[in-house]
Amino acid sequence: MGNSIGSDSSHTPSVHPAAIHRVFSDKAWIEGAALHQLDEMARLPGVKEIVAFPDLHPGKYGATGVALLSDRVHPLLIGNDIGCGMSLFALDLPLRKLKIEKATARLRLFEAQEIDDLSTRLEDAGLPPELFQNSLGTIGGGNHFCELQAIDTVADGEEFDDQRLYLLVHSGSRGFGASVFENTVANHPSLKDGLDPVSEAGVAWLAAHDGCVAWASLNRQIVAERAALALRADVERIADIPHNLVRVSERGFVHHKGAAAVRAGELAPVAGSRASLSHLVRALKGVSGALGAISHGAGRKYDRASMYGRVGKTRSDREQLLRNAWGGVAICDDRNLVIEEAAAAYKDAGHVVGDLAAAGLVKPVATLRPLVTYKKAVDEVEAERRERKSDHREMRGQKHGWR
Repeated sequence: MGNSIGSDSSHTPSVHPAAIHRVFSDKAWIEGAALHQLDEMARLPGVKEIVAFPDLHPGKYGATGVALLSDRVHPLLIGNDIGCGMSLFALDLPLRKLKIEKATARLRLFEAQEIDDLSTRLEDAGLPPELFQNSLGTIGGGNHFCELQAIDTVADGEEFDDQRLYLLVHSGSRGFGASVFENTVANHPSLKDGLDPVSEAGVAWLAAHDGCVAWASLNRQIVAERAALALRADVERIADIPHNLVRVSERGFVHHKGAAAVRAGELAPVAGSRASLSHLVRALKGVSGALGAISHGAGRKYDRASMYGRVGKTRSDREQLLRNAWGGVAICDDRNLVIEEAAAAYKDAGHVVGDLAAAGLVKPVATLRPLVTYKKAVDEVEAERRERKSDHREMRGQKHGWR
């Protein structure tokens, strides 16, 4: 169910809880634990309004799939993967030339692709040139991925090239965000109350947060460039939409906790699973009434622990989990991830998009089918061990701010 975020607080919780707007139909799969967490979040100090989306599910420090308006900043709600998001890219590769087996073999090696002058890329993003450079262009674990996709359907009246291949990248700020979160928690025992945004601590966290958001966006770009190099292609970004961050508005601070931050007219991906369709939508004017947010994906239906009793009990079962109905494959040499991230763990992204459209928040543009989903290759085991050591050294050096 996750941790309670409203108890043992030195600030008195709101006597009158914030209004909660539910953007999902009666048919949406919503756990009671997530609704309980919503109620807790509505009583946090400074919270004025909450919008809950159809991908809503329980999280560690509150429900995920939520936009929350507050006059305080709440680092616990954003967590350690500050700036996590989804980016969609077009490749200059025609679908007709795709051989899935060859593409799979090449993508297995994508993190070995060299990208020149990462220091300059970091500086161009307004970041220190050596900031967690060893992690830049890597996906991470959990539900993060880099997926080769093809257009399945295009909505009437929309123009989208269905003869090209696309990349959908889901990743965040890696060790950088983790270091910011770790230091913030260590230095502020009463973090459940949030931080005054004009206090020294609040200003410092917001500055570090902004750095993480910029780093995460660059990370997704470098992931796509590495994948494109492995596939011997060029890449063009279509959309870059974060869903784990704080945005300043005229009314206060909007916390996007697993809720894509969009403006009217923007294209945004809504991810499915490695065995189901993802969706591309266009945000409508109605998003302004939903704190500028929509769902970023299908949302979990079952937590990771419960998946072990549901799927992958035999080797053949696990092998089947790596394939889908379109002949697509998943690169995932981590047995636990194969089970925890199985398609059955997720809700139906089509239903999520349907609820968003019914609420006047989005217009469907296209659906995309998964062809090769990169999660983790066996060569990464040792690489991750080295990266953790490197990140730990860098985390020690970040205790007094990321600059």
